[in-house]
Amino acid sequence: MAKASSNGAFELSVKQKEPTLVPPVEETEKGLYFLTNLDQNIAVIVRTIYCFKSESKGNEESAEIIKDALSKVLVHYYPLAGRLTISSEGKLIVNCTGEGAVFVEAEADCAIDEIGDITKPDPVTLGKLVYDVPGAKNILEIPPLVAQVTKFKCGGFVLGLCMNHCIFDGLGAMEFVNSWGETARGLPLKVPPFLDRSILKARNPPKTDFPHHEFAEIEDVSNTAKLYEEEMLYRSFCFDPEKLEKLKEAAMEDGVLSKCTTFEALSAFVWRARSKALGMKPEQQTKLLFAVDGRQRFRPAIPEGYCGNGIVLTSSLCSAGELLENPLSFTVGLVQEAVKMVTDGYMRSAIDYFEITRARPSLAATLLITTWSRLSFHTTDFGWGEPILSGPVALPEKEVILFLSHGKERKSINVLLGLPASAMEVFEEQMQF
Repeated sequence: MAKASSNGAFELSVKQKEPTLVPPVEETEKGLYFLTNLDQNIAVIVRTIYCFKSESKGNEESAEIIKDALSKVLVHYYPLAGRLTISSEGKLIVNCTGEGAVFVEAEADCAIDEIGDITKPDPVTLGKLVYDVPGAKNILEIPPLVAQVTKFKCGGFVLGLCMNHCIFDGLGAMEFVNSWGETARGLPLKVPPFLDRSILKARNPPKTDFPHHEFAEIEDVSNTAKLYEEEMLYRSFCFDPEKLEKLKEAAMEDGVLSKCTTFEALSAFVWRARSKALGMKPEQQTKLLFAVDGRQRFRPAIPEGYCGNGIVLTSSLCSAGELLENPLSFTVGLVQEAVKMVTDGYMRSAIDYFEITRARPSLAATLLITTWSRLSFHTTDFGWGEPILSGPVALPEKEVILFLSHGKERKSINVLLGLPASAMEVFEEQMQF
């Protein structure tokens, strides 16, 4: 029975079996596999879970079927069966050893609906559904793909994945998981992976034709670091279609903008709200970072099924005073400029910038927005129908806000974030409008 912890909160108990390695079922290519500079930039671990429950089919064979399909899909996605290492140039590269992905079977002592609201990242509870490689000191010691299937008492199960962002961006990861599901159902791959990442290698000689403010180090003159010594609170705020429409109207009411997307209005709104919540001084420079999908923006466009990172970070820089003293349309305008900046030339320049400097984007006084609202993770099907729920286990960094699509029609957006307790109170007040 799931037990209540000392403070009365629900505590999930999960028994994990010994991990096993799942190599590709056929011989695959060996040797070193190139990762681009866009892959290097975001080498963070991403943990996600997918909850399945079918009315007509129990979970007895779930682990076996998913494990078997993994060995088959790895033939197409063989770099996932390798290990990360450092190249002679000092960059991340995959050594395609074929040793396999890590797979763990587990059992939970309760029904799947007892884990509660997974739309809110809860690293303590949800973390038990994703296997952590014990003693791993850095990302090189974590295989590119770690999977755990946890069976629940009610006949449902959860697939928990731990993947490195340098292998996939959201779209690539989604295509991989959907291919894995198709394989489990005995279907051919709808989108076979395009593995050649050299199409995005740096130019020779590299040249930067644009300023890249995403790398700017900003001084924390407001001493927000002090706030972060408080307890962190995690919350999710749901913006339904009506609220999103209201936000777009507010952004356009002064007639400055002729058009405005949901993403632009929501990003501008939370950037302002978070800057206020953190008590930034008017002269505090603050930066907004977000990823733009470059697949269609590169010239020529990236081929379908490209499984590396096709996203490029773009940025906007502004003082907190300007953000808060101007109408919403001002901030939306900044977001629109940042989107417009992302052309083939800008993206090639960003690739070359990393080649020259090896710099990582700085998160000082920064908000990084990650959008999952356009990703169809909810369509994944291993034979038990689509997931009843899916989402991230935790936010990768304290500076990250996540946009997730929500609800039956996927028309609502859940905004997920973590803030120091006193800042969260101010943020919550601003979400009421």
